[in-house]
Amino acid sequence: MHCRSPQRRRCVILAFALVLGFSIIALGEASDPVRLGLFTDLHANEGNSPGEGKVMTNFPERLAAFVEDMNAWDADLVIQLGDLINGQYAQMEAYVPIERFPFILEDVVAILGGFSGPTYHVIGNHDVYSLSKQELLERTGDASTYYSFDIGGFHIVVLDAQYTKDGVDLDHAFWVIYGTVPEAQITWLREDLAATDLPTVVCIHQPLDLESGTLTGDNPIVTNNVQVQSVLAASGRVVAVFQGHEHENRYNVIDGIHYVTFQAMVDHTEPTVPAWSRITLDAEMRTITIDGHGDQASLALEF
Repeated sequence: MHCRSPQRRRCVILAFALVLGFSIIALGEASDPVRLGLFTDLHANEGNSPGEGKVMTNFPERLAAFVEDMNAWDADLVIQLGDLINGQYAQMEAYVPIERFPFILEDVVAILGGFSGPTYHVIGNHDVYSLSKQELLERTGDASTYYSFDIGGFHIVVLDAQYTKDGVDLDHAFWVIYGTVPEAQITWLREDLAATDLPTVVCIHQPLDLESGTLTGDNPIVTNNVQVQSVLAASGRVVAVFQGHEHENRYNVIDGIHYVTFQAMVDHTEPTVPAWSRITLDAEMRTITIDGHGDQASLALEF
């Protein structure tokens, strides 16, 4: 597994890689399908938000069930698409004190630590309501909020859209919907995609294919979404984009790229059946199979 990031990101390295390096590279061309566990929008909090219909305080139950399922399935890795915590802003009678959110995040990370493989994080807008990006990185153990890595014949790219239009990091924002992928990250993205010949899956929190959202009027949630779409299409490498934020299943195709928006884990019916996905990435068959749990839709994609 090879990682590229603006800083060096920790990688999971097989213990015998140094001894069998040549064989591993050769096998990588016809590797077994990748088992990817994915969820989005957990919105962990110590208070619920009746005005939004969010039940957030039972996040340990939902997350533990996900981890148990991923271990039973023998997933190779887990990706969460952002809004891991809710942040202080919520439509409730009283705000949870801002000082609690580092501890809430630590609780979430501890539960995810029960998964037997690596977990990769996408940063969401709610994640920076009550924390800085540095505080997030310190607790997740990541080196950067955007990065890439290779696994099982696929290249995976994680983007960070939590910036102002001027390219300034969102930090203790309290409430924000819009995001922007800044020019420095766009430059890195072009170079990263040019350096791979593998089919590529891009992960981002706010949807790139959404021209307007429920809270954003006539504006795209990612303010420069068309620019980012153009970079992805021009690379000739990107086969799918995985997205969260909207709390609903949605599927779109733009320039031959599959844009999949996933159902939020925080939104569920009773009894609790949270949404998550078992995703099989098959480079040899050129397929992506999404097996949905709870309200998550299932999809079979070809590229």
